[in-house]
Amino acid sequence: MTLSRLRLSAFAVALLTAPLALAPVLSPSAQALTVYDPWNYAENMISAARALEQINNQITSLQNEAQMLINQARNLASLPHSSLQQIQQSVQRTQQLLGQAQSIAFNVGQIDQAFQQRYGSIPLSASDADLVAGARSRWQTTVGGLQDALRVQAGVVGNVDANKAEMATLVGQSQGATGALQATQAGNQLLALQSQQLSDLIAVMSANGRAEALSEAERATAAEQGREQRRRFLTPGAGYQAGNARMFSN
Repeated sequence: MTLSRLRLSAFAVALLTAPLALAPVLSPSAQALTVYDPWNYAENMISAARALEQINNQITSLQNEAQMLINQARNLASLPHSSLQQIQQSVQRTQQLLGQAQSIAFNVGQIDQAFQQRYGSIPLSASDADLVAGARSRWQTTVGGLQDALRVQAGVVGNVDANKAEMATLVGQSQGATGALQATQAGNQLLALQSQQLSDLIAVMSANGRAEALSEAERATAAEQGREQRRRFLTPGAGYQAGNARMFSN
């Protein structure tokens, strides 16, 4: 039994015993005129106390529901910071650098066509001037590939500072999240930032691999062209002509 119920019970007992204590003092005529019913009054007081207790319980229940709604609102609150624009800009810069590849782009069709025209076997019918022009074109392509790789590397290094600042911001947002949704969104943005950094790494590896492949292709074609030029040089009547040489004059 709660303290309020104890007090109400004591009050009701006092009300019930009070008329009994006053009964000998009152005259028979006064007792006949009494309209006060202590038992009914006590029952009404107990009923009122119970109703008040129910109201208090309802108020407590409403307060709990209100707090639950507040907590749900916090869990559904969106993160005030978004890294999407910065991540997209970094990805676009890297894509632009890859798209500016010189001579041979990162395209399967263009690569196949370029290798058929510039690399591989050397046509036996090609003139010496054509051989020299082809070698120079391949050298320029190789140098361009090396330059492209350096540019991609520089672009990725330029993204490092921006990514570092963005990561620090997202970690702070995650630690200061007021609800589950904000913490989840901060975590998702951190994963997106890591994916962007991974794409930068793939871009650097691709550019370096392209430059290395072009260098190897040029070296292989140069070896083939060297064999053809040596063959032509040693072919009788087409290259070197033997003759007498005089070292000293008499």
